[in-house]
Amino acid sequence: MINTLLQGILLGGYYAVIACGLSFMFSVMRIINLAHGSLAVAAAYGLWLLAAKAGIPPFAGLLIVLPVMAAVGWLLQRFILERSARGGTLLPILTTFGLSIVIDNLLFEQFGADTRSLAPFIGNLSYASWQLPGHIYVGKLAVLMMVTAVLILGGLQFFLSRFALGRAIRATAEDPDTAGLVGIDARRVNAVATAITMVTVGIAGAFLGMRATFSAYSGGPQLLFAFEAAVIGGAGSLWGTLAGGIVLGLAQSLGAQLHPQGFLIGGHAVFLLVLFVRLSRFGMPVLDKLAASLRTRLRSPT
Repeated sequence: MINTLLQGILLGGYYAVIACGLSFMFSVMRIINLAHGSLAVAAAYGLWLLAAKAGIPPFAGLLIVLPVMAAVGWLLQRFILERSARGGTLLPILTTFGLSIVIDNLLFEQFGADTRSLAPFIGNLSYASWQLPGHIYVGKLAVLMMVTAVLILGGLQFFLSRFALGRAIRATAEDPDTAGLVGIDARRVNAVATAITMVTVGIAGAFLGMRATFSAYSGGPQLLFAFEAAVIGGAGSLWGTLAGGIVLGLAQSLGAQLHPQGFLIGGHAVFLLVLFVRLSRFGMPVLDKLAASLRTRLRSPT
């Protein structure tokens, strides 16, 4: 049981990494990027190409892929998200959904349906582990992912609170109109925030390729895991994302002990439970007030 709990906690590190960008983007621009998982898979394919064709190891390949992902994020905000945001809250969701379909089909056309993996290019890191007392095994890659998650989230928190650009991002997230009055360029701030988000997406794509196989249509499940971790931890909360990832990882690990299909079912069940509790706390009172108002109007004479 201790081993199961430990593996679940470490698995949460990966979910925190992939959910970090989704939560950060929502907290700054109130946009749910449905192309999040597809972009992570695209980054994984980029690292695979560098490793398989150019002989560049994945960790060294990140020095190439991450700046490219940052540039993609900047362009994505300037030419797609910024324009779609003018059409209301629904249009950016539809736009990123369409973008995910385009990315998935382009990857399928280029690489086919065969699965790929970065594991052959990182030595024994994908399966090596440390043995602790009590026959407990801790995977080295899992520990690396957890440490990376803490560093990314801590670095983002430090950046937002200590640097002028970080404070500008927070001010724009709180009230873009007021931020503009004090000289903050909201367009530039949002573009930088999206670039930062894409860097975290690139790191998540690297870990995806190292820990498992991936294919052109792997983006959907990764988006689902990221969304569940972000919602469980509280959308927009950085450290909450880490907590949400750990809870999701624990639910999946414990579910796998109960049933072969419990790995996925356990995570989905916890997500739905958290969602129901939050609706009960925040959504139901609103519905109750609305119902009371309707009853009052129906009873009043016309």
